[in-house]
Amino acid sequence: MSATANRKDHPLSMRLPDADLAIIDRAAQLRGRSRTDFVREAAVRAAEDALMEAGLVRMSQEGFAAFMAVLSAPAVPVAPMVEILKRPAPWERESGQG
Repeated sequence: MSATANRKDHPLSMRLPDADLAIIDRAAQLRGRSRTDFVREAAVRAAEDALMEAGLVRMSQEGFAAFMAVLSAPAVPVAPMVEILKRPAPWERESGQG
């Protein structure tokens, strides 16, 4: 069989206003991607997000109780995160430091 016969891609056609196409082309260019690659990636990412939002999470009663216990427990500071949050932002630093 030829490579063309094994291909499982499916064409997708859309009608877009000029303004939408312009912004897509601009974003694709910034990412160094083709319009097709950019739109395909964005569409798949949006589809995955929608599926994750609609997904049902099932767990046992014991698992749910453990989950709720973790959520209900007092927050515990994470030392490396506390240290990072204490640092001044790059735009807050005086020139010459860094």
